[in-house]
Amino acid sequence: MPGRIVVDPRVCHGQACVRGTRIPVHQIVRMLANGDSSEDLIAEYPALSKQDILACLDYAASLAEEQVSPLGKCAR
Repeated sequence: MPGRIVVDPRVCHGQACVRGTRIPVHQIVRMLANGDSSEDLIAEYPALSKQDILACLDYAASLAEEQVSPLGKCAR
């Protein structure tokens, strides 16, 4: 779902948003986490599509993919 999420410093202070809207990704993900359904979100934000919501989740998942590098013991 590339291209549905954009980051533009001139829109919403550079927060990731759904393309063509001022709806931040974090708002969509938070609403889903609080129990709202996709249908609830689309009713609240008619500019959203199911694909937009899935793109928000995909974007959030990619941010959560941490790359952890063990440091080992520090020499003192």
